Amino acid sequence: MTDIRELTDVRELLDKGREFRAAGDPSGAARFLAEAAERVPTDRTVLTELALAHFQSAALGRAEVVLRTLVDLDPSDGYTRLLLGRTLSRQSRHAEALPQLRLAAALTRDPEVDAEVERVAARVTTGPAAPPPSP
Repeated sequence: MTDIRELTDVRELLDKGREFRAAGDPSGAARFLAEAAERVPTDRTVLTELALAHFQSAALGRAEVVLRTLVDLDPSDGYTRLLLGRTLSRQSRHAEALPQLRLAAALTRDPEVDAEVERVAARVTTGPAAPPPSP
């Protein structure tokens, strides 16, 4: 196994992180990608890969932090908005996820994203905090 300290080039760290993600080890990928992100903290490619690794390893709080950084870097990135919405939804924070997913739907115009908006919207209106249906 390659030691992170041996990989000094960001590109090598990124490639190694992608290899680990492709091999089904998102936690291992996150180690390499986090190192790359420390070296280039505003590189959207590195941050997107890191967010995906965190999301896939169910480190949802970490994924959210990285995704919010990405939103700050480029508020018009529909894919980032989609990932942030999915991350929030996976934490059962559907009301917070919905605006992100709606923005993603508007930015991407993808019918699958529209369908996800509908699924999450249904959870918001039928969740435990939702008001009871009117008679």
